[in-house]
Amino acid sequence: MFPSVNHMKLTGKVALVTGASRGIGRAVAEALAGEGGRVAVHYNKNLDAAQEALKSLPGGPHETFRCDVSDPEGAKRLIDEVVRRFGRLDILVNNAGVYLRHPDIESLAYEEWADNWKQTLGTNLLGPANLMYWAAKQMIAAGGGRIVNISSRGAFRGEPQSPAYGASKAGLNALSQSMAQALAPHNICVTVLAPGWVETDMTRGYLSRPEGEAIRRQSPLNRVATPEEVARAVLFLASDASDYLTGAIVDMNGASYLRS
Repeated sequence: MFPSVNHMKLTGKVALVTGASRGIGRAVAEALAGEGGRVAVHYNKNLDAAQEALKSLPGGPHETFRCDVSDPEGAKRLIDEVVRRFGRLDILVNNAGVYLRHPDIESLAYEEWADNWKQTLGTNLLGPANLMYWAAKQMIAAGGGRIVNISSRGAFRGEPQSPAYGASKAGLNALSQSMAQALAPHNICVTVLAPGWVETDMTRGYLSRPEGEAIRRQSPLNRVATPEEVARAVLFLASDASDYLTGAIVDMNGASYLRS
């Protein structure tokens, strides 16, 4: 018997989406709210964007939460505050991330190299790790939950202009698969979505340049993904319909990079 559409419903469930003030995170928040979830809209610096995202969400009530996810103590406070205000936490979507471009390594000062690594790993890998730890504590006590981590095509094909980014996403993949095995006995499913290029306000500058056409041609669909397409995939992974996918890394790059 195939699962009914109700397996995609999130009525009564609470979801924390990091980096939800814009781009992919905002689209994910809207998708989860659209299926009845109550959403904790996380942001770091842009309160105005977070409040605009909050206003766009159907249903509710939803709330905003500020945190620097690279701060270990901040990660604990964020999870504790979400549970305090909503009473529970059923879904964690680790979407917040940074992409710091490195110039040619021959001209790059070591101090800048080291700082890029510290910022990137702190936000893209250690932040999700700490949030997963504290979220899992809550989910174990509640009898289960869903964790979806947003990775990148760059984890597999390399990121020569930002090696720290590629390494952080590869680490996130490995972390997710380890935690999927560790948390499965507690009915907590952990999955990864690895997009390629997605048209957001952060990438629009690249896509509007002459090289934008070459980027689109990387996919045989001759385009990049939309945030809404990514959000629909996250919705599926966050729902009860995806239980047996725990541990999976789902590629979403329009066949621009195929792993075997």
